[in-house]
Amino acid sequence: MRLLLLSAGLVVCPLLAISQQPVPATLSLADAIALARQHNPAYRQTIHDRSPAAWGVRNAWSSLWIPNLTASAGVTYAGPGEQNFLTSSFSQSVSTWSSNYTFLLDWTLNGQTLSQPGLKQAQLNAAQADVVGAETNLATAVTQQYLTVLQARDNAEVARQQLDHDEQFLKLAQARYEVGRASLIDVRQAQVARGAAEVSLLRARTAVQVEKLRLFQQIGVSAPVDLGTVQLTDTFSVQTPTWRLGDLLGMAEQQNPSLKALREREGAAGWGVKAASSSWGPSVALSAGWSGFTQKLSDINPTLGAIRQSAQTDSLACAYENTAWLNTGQTPLNCAVLANTAAQEQALRDQNSRYPFHFTPQPFQARLTVSIPLWGNFHQPLLVSQAKAQQQDLQESVRARALQVQTDVSQAYLTLETAFQTIAIQDTNRTAAREQLQLATERYRVGSGTFFELLDAQVAGLRAETDYINAVYDYHKAVAALEAAVGKPLR
Repeated sequence: MRLLLLSAGLVVCPLLAISQQPVPATLSLADAIALARQHNPAYRQTIHDRSPAAWGVRNAWSSLWIPNLTASAGVTYAGPGEQNFLTSSFSQSVSTWSSNYTFLLDWTLNGQTLSQPGLKQAQLNAAQADVVGAETNLATAVTQQYLTVLQARDNAEVARQQLDHDEQFLKLAQARYEVGRASLIDVRQAQVARGAAEVSLLRARTAVQVEKLRLFQQIGVSAPVDLGTVQLTDTFSVQTPTWRLGDLLGMAEQQNPSLKALREREGAAGWGVKAASSSWGPSVALSAGWSGFTQKLSDINPTLGAIRQSAQTDSLACAYENTAWLNTGQTPLNCAVLANTAAQEQALRDQNSRYPFHFTPQPFQARLTVSIPLWGNFHQPLLVSQAKAQQQDLQESVRARALQVQTDVSQAYLTLETAFQTIAIQDTNRTAAREQLQLATERYRVGSGTFFELLDAQVAGLRAETDYINAVYDYHKAVAALEAAVGKPLR
């Protein structure tokens, strides 16, 4: 159990270390995007998909020029007994051990192997385009969330300023009440307004913390316990849009990452059609092999006994042939040679000691095979039809994505123009609201205005300040959305 926990710790701890990278105290947008490239899980998954595609290209080229090499070795045991093969029987009185090795070269050339390099390269290009698209989407998402944090921070600052104004209004109402120029209702209204401003400030500050948490989640790192220790440093200026819609559409047609990725996949599908069509052609297969074999008797005594018995039998037969009635007048045969089995016994022992690594090489074997498909039960037309259907589907996907890109660019461009014009309008409204609040404050101070007029001016001023901030950040988010739709930075 302890070993299991240790193994789990070795696996989990590096993953936790990746997600718990320290965040700098000051975070610019460029730093946030750089951290996201290193730690965002979804983006890293897309990067991981590129490695198998690269190995697929290597495998395709290697399979085209280099044969497969296989080495194998084995050990076999056969017990004593009788084996039957058709009408023949083979028996052995002792068990045997045998070992062998084989080296096999195998190389095949057909339409599939010829088309695989192009197909795998197209798939690698598609995987690389996916990585570029994922990087663009990641940068857009981080930028949008970075702007959202800044927007929440500015809204919190407006809420803090509103609380300061409400505290001043409360002091003014109390002073007027003490000199008898205002009623207690004005004081209570000022207290209620200050309480509402305090609640708004609390909510605005909480919104800043929540948006920071979402930013860290988007980056792919754990947020610090004290979110206030990390400050966003970038500021963004509002500039008059000078881009033309036609130029933006042309750039998006060439550089939009998702559109480029689909086009690469369409190209890969075209190679898939070529690979499927090549299944009609011939196939050449070449194989060559080297092998060796050795064997050992588990007990050589029965075999030695058989050798000796055979030698004794031959010696007796020789002695019988040397008798006078069979060998009259001739030189007697040397029967001692037949009785000497030392050489045969030593040869058996030497052969038995060769197990398991002293192999006897077997003859070299090679084979060349040429095959031509004649009838495959419509398998080849099925493969071609499926490949063409996939290619046609991707062609339609490319066309649909191109239309979507045109719509996204046009929509982002129109939204940007609207946001830029809205900033000017909201700035005018903010200036008017500030003047209205100043006039209402002076009127209430001199006694010519009511506290309700002051509250109305205060609400209008708060709304104008908030609307202006939202308009500014809507502009920056519209620029980010336009850059994402085009597929390249515009600023």
